[in-house]
Amino acid sequence: MRQPLARRVLDRMFVRGEVVEVERMTPRMRRIRIAGEALAGLSWTPGQHVRLLVGDGRGLLGGVLRTYSIWRHDPTWEAVDLIGYDHGGDAPGASWVRSAAPGQEISFTRPEGSFVVKEAPYHVFAGEETASVAFGAMLRALPEDAAVYGAVEADGPGEHLDLPRKLVRVCRDGAPAAGSRALVDAVRELDLPDRPGVAYLAGEARTIQAVRAHLVGERGWSRRDVRTKPFWTPGRRGLD
Repeated sequence: MRQPLARRVLDRMFVRGEVVEVERMTPRMRRIRIAGEALAGLSWTPGQHVRLLVGDGRGLLGGVLRTYSIWRHDPTWEAVDLIGYDHGGDAPGASWVRSAAPGQEISFTRPEGSFVVKEAPYHVFAGEETASVAFGAMLRALPEDAAVYGAVEADGPGEHLDLPRKLVRVCRDGAPAAGSRALVDAVRELDLPDRPGVAYLAGEARTIQAVRAHLVGERGWSRRDVRTKPFWTPGRRGLD
């Protein structure tokens, strides 16, 4: 009786699909396509995420929830493309990114979240590898004539994800991504218009807090003009 009950709970809470394609985008980033009839007509706004049920299979739900931004979605595909970053170690999220393979069944929540583009005189994007997935979708959603600025950090030149708009590329060169000063310095050097626009900061929690502090404290932006989305930080459960 336990398995049928678990299945009914999953079907009520989650969308079920199957991994149908895996592609390495950078040395540490993999594009994972999930498809299935249950994805037909799935509603999504660029920048939103899903929460995947991953882990060791123990408990009623059979795992833990980890958040992934949607790289691309088209209802006619009955599929979504996620890109996961393998930061090493044995955390549930990183382990799933490494092991995902065609034929694997996966359950996930419907797209959610308010980290999406809004109307603004111009747009500023700043984050590291994990942020670039959401940024790619958000940048594709902007009108062609929208003014865009920003910086994206990665460990090295080959770790950058190709994005639809040109942003400043910053490399850490082996320095920790947590609390990175390189990204803050890159944003500080951006030649932005005098009046505030809207900023989208995502990735490691402490780093995006520092970038926000720069925009608010040094450039005089209002906090309401700065949208943040912390994806991870060392030692914090659920953000590993």
